[in-house]
Amino acid sequence: MLKHRGFPGRLPSTDHQFTIRRANPKGATKLALRERYRDRSAGDRRADAAFLAALIEHFGDEPFERGNLDAGRLSWLLGREVVAVGKLDPTSYEQLLRVDLKRAEAGFPELFATDAPPDFGWDDWDDDEGDEE
Repeated sequence: MLKHRGFPGRLPSTDHQFTIRRANPKGATKLALRERYRDRSAGDRRADAAFLAALIEHFGDEPFERGNLDAGRLSWLLGREVVAVGKLDPTSYEQLLRVDLKRAEAGFPELFATDAPPDFGWDDWDDDEGDEE
């Protein structure tokens, strides 16, 4: 399993996880399309935006390997802002994904605001803190 060094492990000051520490010996957690209903909490919506912002900052619109990215968090964006490159294998750590920037801007316009994009506190965060291996 590829570990994405430099990628935030979670949304600072929350329990919203962005990466996993080690591969599951039983296999990767299955990616599944999740419906984002309007009544989701503000914290969940902020975590989606922060995760997408981190994906864009880290990978742009280039293909990237799923690796140690959290399946649950990816599933909230899968099929919309994040798309599979080729046929989706939902249980593969090697699955290539890509951010669809047009759909990302439509779904999260605040991330593309030039006047005041959201601050997720990445500057205060040490993503390798407590990392084992």
